[in-house]
Amino acid sequence: MKQLAILLSALSFASPLISNAQEFNQKKIAVTVYNNNLGVVKDVREIKLNSGSTKISITDVAKLIDPTSVHIKLHGEVIEQNYQYDLVNLQKILHKYIDKNIQLVNEKNDFVEGTLLSASGNQIVLQKKDGGLLMIPNLDKYRLSVGSLPEGLITKPTLVWTVNSRKSGKQDVEISYQTRGMNWHAEYVAVLNKDDTKLDLNAWVSVENNSGTTYKNAKLKLVAGDVNRVKENKPLYKGRVAMEDAVYQTAPQFKEKSFFEYHIYNLQRPTTLAQNETKQISLFQAQNVTAKKKYFYASGGSYYNRGNGKVNVIVEFDNKDSQKLGIPMPKGKVRMYKSDGESIEFVGEDLIDHTPRNETIKLKIGDAFDILAEERQVEHKKITDRVYEQVFEVKIKNRKKEDVVVEVEKRLGYNWEILNSSIGYKKKNASTITFQVPVKENDETVLRFKVRYVN
Repeated sequence: MKQLAILLSALSFASPLISNAQEFNQKKIAVTVYNNNLGVVKDVREIKLNSGSTKISITDVAKLIDPTSVHIKLHGEVIEQNYQYDLVNLQKILHKYIDKNIQLVNEKNDFVEGTLLSASGNQIVLQKKDGGLLMIPNLDKYRLSVGSLPEGLITKPTLVWTVNSRKSGKQDVEISYQTRGMNWHAEYVAVLNKDDTKLDLNAWVSVENNSGTTYKNAKLKLVAGDVNRVKENKPLYKGRVAMEDAVYQTAPQFKEKSFFEYHIYNLQRPTTLAQNETKQISLFQAQNVTAKKKYFYASGGSYYNRGNGKVNVIVEFDNKDSQKLGIPMPKGKVRMYKSDGESIEFVGEDLIDHTPRNETIKLKIGDAFDILAEERQVEHKKITDRVYEQVFEVKIKNRKKEDVVVEVEKRLGYNWEILNSSIGYKKKNASTITFQVPVKENDETVLRFKVRYVN
């Protein structure tokens, strides 16, 4: 209904619950956001109460609040709690006015009055005072007027408590609850130096608020870790993006601390989380982090390879104090850049999981253009019913103008023995070995090894 509106001249928007809502002063608000569509809100309001049984009506709460998670703390006891969320809209008002009198006003300000018999989409049916029916298939050229706001409809989500207060006067009422529609994740930007031995790392956090309300001047905490939830919720609409602080921001804004089996990042200043907003805040920066570029080929398939002959490009760095890091790194996307001599260009990206300090970060940046791998099994021999032998060859082709070393990983299964190999190997675990295969510029190297299996 493009031009459809409700005349409000005779409409009272004050339902009994809202008219009795207490005046309050919001003294402080804190929001803790988790990685899995969850926010926890702590709201302290100064409210004037009468002693004895009274009602508290709290508006401006999250639309996606979990009413079962609400906790209230005051000088008294809570007898009953209700969450009112049947919000005003045109269709709800019309449905409440079935069998009641309404007025229509056209573009010429002519009034049509009658009893509403049906309302569906953009069409309504009225019974006029003379008993005739007026069927309007398109309401775009009309405005509607009703007598008052139907009972049970409200303008904002509202929490309503019946409480027994021990005293009259103003007191601090602490309200806490969980809400869906809040999330956060980390974003990392890494820039490699000329010879791929150092990188600069900037970390940002993106905080998403689609919970249905705005939190002004809130104390913000972010919890990093995999918190178990009983029910998985679908991701919600992402609204506008607000960037806080430029890339050159150097002062640390978050203070990190351990909490239970997780880590909490406390923003050291208040911030406003607007509804339908994604806010980005600088987490930390580190310069001249020692990095190592590696070439990796996984025989038989692995996380990095799907057996397509591609050689992966891996960049590694240590999350240690000596690297000007040594902090818990929340899961997120790492985007890698490098200068081509004229400008910074994107070279690849990967995801990291929650990574504690003193661990190595390994990123698959892409596949090498000028390095290829060819693998084949050249021999299979049955020695006895329980013993057989296989010979494998992996040819690494290097078309670059520099020497390279390619790490080849081979999964063998169990009960194996390497009888001979053209290049030395290391045992990674019970079923996997690795080879460091050197290849000269514009040359080829063939790795050949023989394996004996015993069933």
